[in-house]
Amino acid sequence: MTTLTTLLHEVPPFLPDNGEVMTAIIELPPGDSGTPPHRHSGPVFGYLLEGELLFELEGEAPYVIRAGEAFWEPGGDVIHYQAANNLPDAWTRFVVVMVGMPGQPMLTLVDEAELRARADRRVVR
Repeated sequence: MTTLTTLLHEVPPFLPDNGEVMTAIIELPPGDSGTPPHRHSGPVFGYLLEGELLFELEGEAPYVIRAGEAFWEPGGDVIHYQAANNLPDAWTRFVVVMVGMPGQPMLTLVDEAELRARADRRVVR
């Protein structure tokens, strides 16, 4: 018998018209800090397959996501500070589904000047 288990239900603030969708598996070696601060052109939804992910978005305190948990971020102007492997001795793997604006990259790095200008929006743990 088929079973449906809802892991996450969110209404993102926007979905781009004619958006592009990419699904990927991301694998972080033990202790890896992940991608430097960045933003996505649209919302991102994810599911942790194994390990632990230290996750931090602008305006929110960092928190740990564990295997079997789902997560999301709104994209757009929000800075994604970190998605780091929280384990020093094991890999962390997760699936992401990214919705992007047509003709724009799914991920854009944020430069140091912008990080300094928006430092007041970062929540310190």
